[in-house]
Amino acid sequence: MSEDLPLTVVVPVFHEEDTIGRTLAELREKIELPHQVLVVYDYPEDPTVPAVEALLDHYDNVKLVLNDIGRGALNAIRAGFREATHPGAVVVVMADLSDDLAKVAGMYRLIQQGYDLVAGSRYCAGGRQEGGPLFKKTLSRVAGVSLHALTGIPTRDVTNAFRMYRTSFLRSVEIESTGGFELSLELTVKAWAYGFRVGEVPSHWRDRDAGESKFQLRAWLPKYMRWYTEALAHRYLGSQVGSGRQEEA
Repeated sequence: MSEDLPLTVVVPVFHEEDTIGRTLAELREKIELPHQVLVVYDYPEDPTVPAVEALLDHYDNVKLVLNDIGRGALNAIRAGFREATHPGAVVVVMADLSDDLAKVAGMYRLIQQGYDLVAGSRYCAGGRQEGGPLFKKTLSRVAGVSLHALTGIPTRDVTNAFRMYRTSFLRSVEIESTGGFELSLELTVKAWAYGFRVGEVPSHWRDRDAGESKFQLRAWLPKYMRWYTEALAHRYLGSQVGSGRQEEA
């Protein structure tokens, strides 16, 4: 496998044995860029692990990664970021086939043009979402569109996990999130506040058709609100966002 792969795909998993085969097949079919796939699991007994191991002879670009930071989607993504050593970019893709993989090429073109974070956006012109609980998707849309209008953050979708990051950007920010997919909002707000280039491409999101969602709105809503209010405070009061930038490793 080439040592200069431009793209790393991070796929956090938890009991995704029913979908992971289809996910790997779609990644191969729809991402034409040379890429490595990191399937990140929380514990060795996860049945996703043997399902992936059975396919490794067919996928020489797939690697299993044990999340040793702490269980949960957030830490699995963080473990994937840490393992992503190739220069270029990192994209987060869910194993439930909800993300619009056909958009990955367009996201990477923006990275090539100098963007540091590119959101797969359900709420810009041409984007859409299909299925999912009405309250959850309404709240997500209101949060993204309102934050764009109030602060000028250059994406209308601040919560979707389907995002591509320049690897050097990930090395230059400290992740402070402690639960769930608040990570997407944190990194978007920090990229904008710290002067990185943020962009978006329209994306079609589909609610999962197998397994159970890992989204926990009640537990995660206060964490989302932290970064929403920090963005507003930065825009109108000039306050620092989070702990500030760190030197690139």
